[in-house]
Amino acid sequence: MDINDRIKAQLAENPVILYMKGTPSFPQCGFSGRAVQILEQCGTDYAFVNIFEDPEIREGLKAYSNWPTFPQLYIKGELIGGSDIMLDMFQKGELQQHLAAAGTASPEASS
Repeated sequence: MDINDRIKAQLAENPVILYMKGTPSFPQCGFSGRAVQILEQCGTDYAFVNIFEDPEIREGLKAYSNWPTFPQLYIKGELIGGSDIMLDMFQKGELQQHLAAAGTASPEASS
């Protein structure tokens, strides 16, 4: 399976997936840590991929998404963006709406 097929499979299998540096319990950069905090405040279930453990995904995802930095959040296969975009959307209540539409979080999640 080529890298694009692997990425497509991960996106299809997980309504919410965060490609990040490290893990939710041990983020390895501040931006990934902030992304995890935002998702936790939304009360959402999400999958994650530690890009340090899979260099092929790390490089392939940059080309697939045309987004050079990490973390990268996807909801229902759609790239939402990195932690700055997540924070902005969270503060406006938009991220909670996207997550609720994906069936993974309550629209009443705290902001």
